[in-house]
Amino acid sequence: MKRPPFFAAVLAVLLCVPTSVRGQDDAKTKTADQPALKILLVAGGCCHDYAAQSKILKTELEKRLDAEVTVAFSADTSTGTTFEIYESDKWADGFDVVIHDECSAAVTDRPYVDRILDAHLTGVPAVNLHCAMHSYRWGDYREPVEIGADNSRWYEMLGLQSTGHGPKFPIDVDYSASKHPITQGLENWQTYQDELYNNVRIFGGAEVLASGVQTQSPSPKELKRNPDAKPREATAVVAWTNLYGPKKTRVFSTTLGHFNETVADERYLDLVTRGILWTTGRLDSAGKEVAPAAAAK
Repeated sequence: MKRPPFFAAVLAVLLCVPTSVRGQDDAKTKTADQPALKILLVAGGCCHDYAAQSKILKTELEKRLDAEVTVAFSADTSTGTTFEIYESDKWADGFDVVIHDECSAAVTDRPYVDRILDAHLTGVPAVNLHCAMHSYRWGDYREPVEIGADNSRWYEMLGLQSTGHGPKFPIDVDYSASKHPITQGLENWQTYQDELYNNVRIFGGAEVLASGVQTQSPSPKELKRNPDAKPREATAVVAWTNLYGPKKTRVFSTTLGHFNETVADERYLDLVTRGILWTTGRLDSAGKEVAPAAAAK
């Protein structure tokens, strides 16, 4: 995947900059009541540089958190990518949270997908990144799915249904829910080139945290049809939480993160890190990191 020299330079700088979690005095705190987080990162599939992005996420998250990130990586670059770890009913045992960073749009094996979701139904938190929103879909998934339908289960876990994206341009991120524990202390920002995912349906258990605004230039096809076509502005939800299933399992998702430059951006890592802390019950109502028992009070 080629990158303009500017982006390559920015990425190199970002990977050398000390990181911190906004709203915390010490990004890597630990107390006797707060053991290290066990994080499973599942990464691989179509259309993205998962080899690099999984390394960026592991390195940066372990810098920011007292955590051990285990990576389940697949080098398969097709939309049919599957992961050996999901073949076991106990695939999530021992992990505090699972980061889904896979792009498996053509995987439609219902028992396989059910095994993934069963872990979250029974209480294992989830963090979903970018193309995880476009994975495990079948049937007439481009239309709004109904709760309980055969093709709705993955979307119900996510809390939002998305089916496609626009061109690759910068996205202005606006934290509309500025008082949520995840977003407290975060400032609005603009991504590098990224994809704005559409919103087909937002489920009742979801809470919107941020919207994205992208100015999209006319495509070559549009300009051929209409040489006077003007840029247009598109808006969509780009970050949200969800409470999934009878246990109200905490789920955090963001559609941002197509290119390595965004994944390595300190502001993106702030958002993902705080999403992890919230899903695992380690942020209090003021957005400060605490032991899980204290956050529940």
